[in-house]
Amino acid sequence: MGESKRRKEALGENYGKEKAAVSWLPITKSQSEKFLRWTTRGTWIGIGALVAWWVVVRIIGPAFGWWEVN
Repeated sequence: MGESKRRKEALGENYGKEKAAVSWLPITKSQSEKFLRWTTRGTWIGIGALVAWWVVVRIIGPAFGWWEVN
């Protein structure tokens, strides 16, 4: 008997189903990995937007006289 058949018999109804990331939270491991990828991407987009805003306010704005920077 092969390993997969033994595993299938041992797991029974749960064979082939993904395990939960945390036992008390109904989220699978792949869903948690997907969430982590999206939040990391969103964080980098936010950092880029913050840098762009800083450049506009600190450098471009005063050059055109838009804002008074002391």
